[in-house]
Amino acid sequence: MKTRILVAAFMLLTPILANAACEEFLNTWTQKLHPNRALASEYATCKLWPANPALTLAALPLPAKGSDPDTGTYDLEVLVADSDSGSIIAHSYQPSAITYDAMRLSGISLDTARYQLMPENRAFGVRISHSGSSRVNPYNTTSLSLYVIDGQRLRPVLDRLTVERSGGEWDGRCSGEFNSTSRAIDVGPAGADGYAALKILEKSKESTNVLKNGNCSSKDSPGRRTSVVLQHRDGRYVVPKSMQSD
Repeated sequence: MKTRILVAAFMLLTPILANAACEEFLNTWTQKLHPNRALASEYATCKLWPANPALTLAALPLPAKGSDPDTGTYDLEVLVADSDSGSIIAHSYQPSAITYDAMRLSGISLDTARYQLMPENRAFGVRISHSGSSRVNPYNTTSLSLYVIDGQRLRPVLDRLTVERSGGEWDGRCSGEFNSTSRAIDVGPAGADGYAALKILEKSKESTNVLKNGNCSSKDSPGRRTSVVLQHRDGRYVVPKSMQSD
């Protein structure tokens, strides 16, 4: 019984230990790919790829010259490395990938959901979140980009699909109007070039808060559901402008 408990405890700790190990490489990867560039370590992230634990994924935001805490730009390096040695296997560098001004960067995360675009080619995602600074005009948004390994480089196949967006306007006490939209990806059948179609499932809703007799009540409008199918063409999935983050 004790042996089983120890084994179970080790299995639960393994992802934590793996992430701790990969974090030791963040600065090493940065200096190898971009000598003398600073790393925004508060947003940098890495993760063992559950689909293939021999590989580790990482996203490295690099502040551009002239950026400050309130406004600026981050270049973004996304990479895949050998989990044991830390050796970089493939990477993609995107200048000016993230901008912030009234909307501050609030987080970067790696998405390892089952994006099986081809039988032999699985994608992973990078989610980038922004949030507004106004209390009475709240606004939050998260975008998703997908990458596949293509030889010694990472190829972006989906660019900045907005997967979460919420906003509103209120008086700071109760009364106001709010809205939200969320999108999920359903991987569909293969298209003409062998890549799976992506069905984008969208849900949106609106709500109104009213202060009456000292009580704050909320009323939701009927939610709306729509869907769009994206086909892989010329190496990527084209995201409609209305669904893409700036």
